[in-house]
Amino acid sequence: MPARIKTGDEVMCIAGKDKGRTGTVLEVSPKDERVLVEGLNMVKRHTKARPPDDPGGIIEKPAPMHISNVMPIDPTDKKPCRVRIEDKDGERIRVSARTGKALD
Repeated sequence: MPARIKTGDEVMCIAGKDKGRTGTVLEVSPKDERVLVEGLNMVKRHTKARPPDDPGGIIEKPAPMHISNVMPIDPTDKKPCRVRIEDKDGERIRVSARTGKALD
């Protein structure tokens, strides 16, 4: 199945505790069907001090979330959209199903 969401995309969370919030995709794991989104699904991790420069403590970082819980944002009207794959000049591109504009 072609990648509907790629690293660097602006996405909106459509389910869970961060529903309605937006962020940028940092990492995509197609095998696990997970995405890591900046500022969404934040969790606290207790880290041990690692000398010489890391003091340790409680850090907050994004955790992976299921790919079905996010939708790409259409660049024209800044609303979430479904993605369609089209062939243009022998090249497969991602297209917004709402407006028909290319997402790449």
